[in-house]
Amino acid sequence: MITSIHGTLEATGIDYALIRVGGFGIRVFVPSSTQQRLKEPGMEVSLATHFHMREDGISLYGFLTDADRDAFEQLIGVSGVGPRVALAILSVMDASAFYQAIADEDQQRLGLAKGVGKKLAAHLILELKGKLPSLAALTGNGATPAAGNIKAEALEALMGLGYTNAEAQAALAKLPQDRPMSLEEQVTFALRSFSR
Repeated sequence: MITSIHGTLEATGIDYALIRVGGFGIRVFVPSSTQQRLKEPGMEVSLATHFHMREDGISLYGFLTDADRDAFEQLIGVSGVGPRVALAILSVMDASAFYQAIADEDQQRLGLAKGVGKKLAAHLILELKGKLPSLAALTGNGATPAAGNIKAEALEALMGLGYTNAEAQAALAKLPQDRPMSLEEQVTFALRSFSR
């Protein structure tokens, strides 16, 4: 099984990156959250990967983190969820946000992903609740990233949901400053501010 890829970015498409490894150009399907970080052809990239084989073809899926790859594998293990839907979910939220949405039984948040309606969101919660790693395990015994990194990730998450940079910045500017907030809390707060 191919669990990672390291090479030179040659190009990106709507849902893939073309990575040169040795003498080969390898197409790696990626969520938009990963694709947004792959900016310049010629840059060195390292992705955690999932090698997917079906009767009609072989595909390689790539992610910025092992956690996102693990979330992808959890998703495609659910009946009725294929790689395309799994990528759509991980395009609008990272692994920790996905695990939190399942833990909170947040069908609305899951429904932000293209192709995920109420029925599928409910099915995902039913199948995965209690089977996913805790957020503390995901962040390394509860350690939290630096606040600046979290805010940058929140901005990316909101832009991945279709908000402009200006809209996302304005929503994040309204965050309470009296306490630290996790990535999930920042994104949730910002989304609520849009609906007011």
